[in-house]
Amino acid sequence: MPRCARVKSFDSIYHIMIRSISDTLLFRTNGDKDKFLDYIKKYEIIYSFKLYAYCLMDNHAHLAIDANGADISQIMHDINQSYAQYFNRIHGRRGHLFQDRFKSKIVPDEKYLLNLSAYIHKNPLDLLEYKNCIADYNYSSLGIYLGIREDEHNIVDVDFVMSFFGKGSLDARKNYMEFISLFNEIKFSDEMEFKNEKSEYRSERKIPYREHTPEEVVDIIASYTNNDKRCINIKNVRKANEFKSICAFIMRSFCNMNQRKICAIMGNINQSQASRLCLKGYYLIHKDKKYKEILEHFLSITVS
Repeated sequence: MPRCARVKSFDSIYHIMIRSISDTLLFRTNGDKDKFLDYIKKYEIIYSFKLYAYCLMDNHAHLAIDANGADISQIMHDINQSYAQYFNRIHGRRGHLFQDRFKSKIVPDEKYLLNLSAYIHKNPLDLLEYKNCIADYNYSSLGIYLGIREDEHNIVDVDFVMSFFGKGSLDARKNYMEFISLFNEIKFSDEMEFKNEKSEYRSERKIPYREHTPEEVVDIIASYTNNDKRCINIKNVRKANEFKSICAFIMRSFCNMNQRKICAIMGNINQSQASRLCLKGYYLIHKDKKYKEILEHFLSITVS
């Protein structure tokens, strides 16, 4: 039987759940969990999505992701594929790691989002050693919310959820912990089935515009970098290669283009080369201030 198409909305927040197949753990070591969070950070930069909460357990994980205008399927495909390749390589195994596709539910309103954050953060209750101290579990974002530990991977946006619990950080943390303690995770779990929801939650969030044409991207980046836009079709020239890398990265992030479409625009590369260009563009924007300004430019253009 063919699988049903996933219901998506490009300006929605999602509850994401992933689980390993029955014969293996999703995370065998803490190093595996750190690597998964590293991949979240990598693709957070590429797609400019927001992570509001997470909890990684041994055989499954929960994430609250604001797609921020990007395609949630592409986000999760890239994270899961990268992690599965790492996991199989490190642990000397082959084959599928994840149980079917990831499950997703569109967050319908603010109340659900707050309850979702509490549900995710209470997952460590299943671990005997954390039953009375869930905030101490290092692979949940609750400790970051409460200021108990630093966000070492720099991936969590706590301000949006915490803004509902007070302006002062100490009061907000106290109020949030009280909310967590009173939250009925069993009742919420019963209401949380992953069905094809058609509702969406927009709130007052500013969503980056992601319908730029490739031509617009090339023109803007050429202006920022003082390149001739015809460099997009030039091979084996260092300056042109950096220009093409930034263009490939931005096209992937802000045109929702896959590697095949990027190949068609550049005309002289294959999908493997397009993937390498996107990766190089990621590192250039991440490390070079002059290129980071380009990313900030595109982020500043929002959906009205």
